[in-house]
Amino acid sequence: MALRNPDAPGRSRGSDVWKRLVILCSLALGTIPAPAPAAVQLQPVLAGLSSPVYVTNARDGSNRLFILEQAGRIKVLQPGATTPSVFLDITAKVLSGGERGLLGLAFHPAYATNRRFFVNYTRQPDGATVIAEYQALISDPNVANATETIILTIPQPFANHNGGMIEFGADGFLYIGMGDGGSANDPGNRAQTIDELLGKMLRIDIDHPNGTVPYSSSSENPFFGATPGRDEVFAVGLRNPFRFSFDRGTGQLYAGDVGQGAREEIDILTRGGNYGWRVFEGTLCTNLDPLLCNPANFIPPIAEYDHSLGRCAIIGGYVYRGASATLPSGAYIYGDLCTGEIFQLFPAASGGAQSVLLDTALENVLASFGEDETGEIYVVGLGGTLDRLVATTQPGGAPGNVDVGGGGGGCFIATAAYGSPLAPEVQLLRQFRDRYLVSNAPGRLVVMVYYRLSPPLARWIVSHDHVRAAARRLLGPIVWWAQVSLISPVLGFFVVPGCPAAFLIAAAAMVRFARRSRRAGA
Repeated sequence: MALRNPDAPGRSRGSDVWKRLVILCSLALGTIPAPAPAAVQLQPVLAGLSSPVYVTNARDGSNRLFILEQAGRIKVLQPGATTPSVFLDITAKVLSGGERGLLGLAFHPAYATNRRFFVNYTRQPDGATVIAEYQALISDPNVANATETIILTIPQPFANHNGGMIEFGADGFLYIGMGDGGSANDPGNRAQTIDELLGKMLRIDIDHPNGTVPYSSSSENPFFGATPGRDEVFAVGLRNPFRFSFDRGTGQLYAGDVGQGAREEIDILTRGGNYGWRVFEGTLCTNLDPLLCNPANFIPPIAEYDHSLGRCAIIGGYVYRGASATLPSGAYIYGDLCTGEIFQLFPAASGGAQSVLLDTALENVLASFGEDETGEIYVVGLGGTLDRLVATTQPGGAPGNVDVGGGGGGCFIATAAYGSPLAPEVQLLRQFRDRYLVSNAPGRLVVMVYYRLSPPLARWIVSHDHVRAAARRLLGPIVWWAQVSLISPVLGFFVVPGCPAAFLIAAAAMVRFARRSRRAGA
């Protein structure tokens, strides 16, 4: 949808604003088709793998891909090859199944010269998390030495929420994503306990041992030294950051934190940040610790989505910085395990609009994303597949911009207008949606249509300050009517006139503008 500059010569500014207000309200009623997002498709790379869970590269200039199989094998794929070979096999050490197994792999920043790499797995027989170091052979860079150096062991009280991702930041430290220890609702309140390593993002220095301990902690970590809390902790309040990544362009740390039963969230993690779990799930108070439910004490997600349409668990991905321009630079690409959908958050850093980039056949098997050395993004299917996201010009290559249901609970136009999913107006509209729309079939149909049509306009609103101001004026009467309807279900029947009311207000403003124009010309 291309709209001309409202200040262009030969156009009436008042008329143009009126047309934009018409577009805003029409889209809310589901009458304007959305433009298609970037057209992409999955290009097969490998099949026949055994429960692959992750793919990455060594950043050594070799352009090889390394694929993790859950049971405990790492396979290496040469550029242009169609069959991988075994790089490392530690299946005898790994307790695999469910959320356990060989879950993470990270290559040292100087891997090209020191051959050091690190893995994250749950061990036999107790399921504890192990961070261990290995080296590639000098004689054959495609085979690892089986000698293991254990760096860190973290006991796991339950079988689930093991986290699993490890990665080096631009600071040279190794980051380790740890889940809250499992079960449900964090029964030990470990994510908020700073003396626990579970439910945290950890940051350690593997180049400088601390005496007999094979690593040390950054002196810049928030609880380092005499400060109460574990030295290794970088950020707290996480439920299960199964996949996280660093933006190649900005260095920001993005984490997809898997929710309990209501919200999936995307966080930008910073040193000392508290991301709310188990007090909050996304922006929702869990009421597990009701006296602590003060949003001001926690960092909210930059985006979230609910479990409508069969969605259940976020699979964190990457901010796209690839050389092939397959996707918009700066777009965060992620997915949902249950539906197999691949999502796009753009612009990512400001918590922009979420949309469905591709609806795949990876239902219940979408396991992970990965990057090659050029920044192109790959998709891992637990059923045995590895695919690459590539651009396509084929008709129907993209399903259309579909709202994910996050960032204000799906109120994307309001979130764009008011600047935050936590704005009172956005929260009120979400309450209205949950009470009057998602509770019945016709209402859910309205919500689905709105989810499909609203993200493009939301992005346009965010990028133009004067349009945001106009959107807020238009939404004012709608917010007021929603507030009235929440007071009493009987009054909810009268919420429908909210949009016509906005038209009347806009019409009155346009009439007044026209009269003033005529007087000025008289």
